[in-house]
Amino acid sequence: MRFVASNIRTFLLALVLGIAVWVSAVSNTNPNEVSAYPKPIPIEIIGQDSSLVLTSKKPENVDLTIRAPHSVWQLLKTQDNAVRAILDLSGLSAGKHEVPVKIQISLRPTQIILANPTSVTVDLEPIAIQTLTVSHSLSGQPAAGYQAGEAVWATEQVSISGPESIVKKAARARALVNLDGVHESIDTPVDIQVLDANGEVLRGLTITPDTVRVNIPIIQQGGFRDVAVKVIVQGQQAAGYRIENISVFPPVITVFASDPTLVNSLPGVVETQPLDLQDAKEDISTRLSLNLPENVTLVGAQTVQVQVSITPIQTSLTLLNQPINVIGLTEGLSAETFPPTVDVIVSGPLPVLEVLASQNVKITVNVTGLGIGTYQLKPDVEVLIGNVSVESILPGTVEVVLSIPNTATPTPAVNP
Repeated sequence: MRFVASNIRTFLLALVLGIAVWVSAVSNTNPNEVSAYPKPIPIEIIGQDSSLVLTSKKPENVDLTIRAPHSVWQLLKTQDNAVRAILDLSGLSAGKHEVPVKIQISLRPTQIILANPTSVTVDLEPIAIQTLTVSHSLSGQPAAGYQAGEAVWATEQVSISGPESIVKKAARARALVNLDGVHESIDTPVDIQVLDANGEVLRGLTITPDTVRVNIPIIQQGGFRDVAVKVIVQGQQAAGYRIENISVFPPVITVFASDPTLVNSLPGVVETQPLDLQDAKEDISTRLSLNLPENVTLVGAQTVQVQVSITPIQTSLTLLNQPINVIGLTEGLSAETFPPTVDVIVSGPLPVLEVLASQNVKITVNVTGLGIGTYQLKPDVEVLIGNVSVESILPGTVEVVLSIPNTATPTPAVNP
């Protein structure tokens, strides 16, 4: 005991030195890092009184800078929800409050160097509930020759809830249906809006129910009838071209006759004046009038818009025995190709391929930087006319023999 007592200072000094050495070793192998947390940290609200509603806008995320050992940082970057930002509203009443943002980190050791924001100002309001009668409104007029019957609404009243300050502004609820241009009966849910005394729509309220179903019969008046439009064409588009589509707008028109039997006797379609396609090579957009029986008139615009899409027919062509040009030949050398020609398959619009000539296609092999010897090279094809694509070269590889002029030419390889 005397030995221990007399050497206690030495023991303590040795212990401190040992701890210092251990800390130093750990720090060197697992150094601390200071960095911004790379993931968004959403602010979570807890403890809010169910009779209150948050009306102020809060930041969505917290920016955080953390000091932690390298090994802890590796875990922080990979684990989900390792860092949380909590806004605790427990015990808070209606009014404005400054609430601190509490940061929770599930891993240790860590130190928060910087957090932004550190607190949030919140406004809490009591939730109010009110019942409103829904006013049903119709706007606009049905399509020509149609009239709207009596509307039947499924709901007369709605309940609204939300911040007391907004609920107090609510003057009425409205369901609005626009009848502009309709020619079919309506049976659909309609959104309900809550308005203030100035007719402005109020936001931030819960409306129950939020839609009302309405049924409105749309009836065609006597003497009116909807019929389809048929485009009449004459002539033939240019050779090598095809018609992709003919469209008409509107595809259905309304006609009228003071004698309803005249429109009822129509076959369901009316024809346009003839559209001339003779030798057409390009798209056509024009307006055409309609062939209507006597005493039958067209309601609205007196012509229809017709669009015709015309495109060249796509096809392919094989160019046989096209000569090969050698480019990039080193001075003092000569070149031979085996075979000396290739076949080229091209594709494109028929009118273009019909005038395509051999001089419009250039086949080359590039021997830049190559010395004496035999090489297997792929020819390049350049078509000097637009809208033409190269589909294939036969053969795809040719043998090129480079030699000094006036010397024996190496025999080309022969496949067994």
